Amino acid sequence: MISVSHAVPGADVRRGPVEAVVEAARVLAALGLVDAFGHVSVRHGDALLITPPTALDQLRGDALVRVPVDVTELPSGAPPETWLHLAIYRARPDVGAVARAQPEATLAVGADHDELVPLHGQAAWLGRRIPIHPVPRLLRTAELATAAATTLGEADAMVLRGNGAVTTGNDPGTAVARMHLLAATCRVHATARHPVPLDEDDITAWRTAAPPLLTRLWLHLARTHPGDNP
Repeated sequence: MISVSHAVPGADVRRGPVEAVVEAARVLAALGLVDAFGHVSVRHGDALLITPPTALDQLRGDALVRVPVDVTELPSGAPPETWLHLAIYRARPDVGAVARAQPEATLAVGADHDELVPLHGQAAWLGRRIPIHPVPRLLRTAELATAAATTLGEADAMVLRGNGAVTTGNDPGTAVARMHLLAATCRVHATARHPVPLDEDDITAWRTAAPPLLTRLWLHLARTHPGDNP
């Protein structure tokens, strides 16, 4: 059983890391962005706390699995795609949380694009460009996961061809808010008839404004899609 009462840098200041992951996971499920599959994790010191391979709408805090970031073998109970979370944390010291989901729109766009450029302002909160990882496989080995983290680069979100998506944040709520935005962004790309990308100055302006607005979006999602919290 995991019991953590203190917050970590960048985590939701209203809650400790365990509570923040549970809330984020349940909201992710309530938004319909995961079904039987999906994960949320948070960086916690030299380790991460990750949801087990179970339905996120039923998640409880004592089910989270602690995994050292420098691990060479996954502990019992950790989902195989923990390797993806580990690879991102190792490559990106700025990332405090990761969300993994399967929005339908990401599957359509991933089959038809090599990358996405922001077409609307909030899409810029996902990165100056949104990469699409070209390997349509479950990322269940350190090697496959490291390759995906390389594709992510400095972006805040990535589409996985044939395999959903991954988003990052300072805290679990921000990662889930970005997954919500990524689903919307992919729908825009799938339906825009004559897409006109934002120019670089507009992208910079939107990204500069992002931090408080992403927090505002997360609080809205947590209020309107709270899931069945215990």
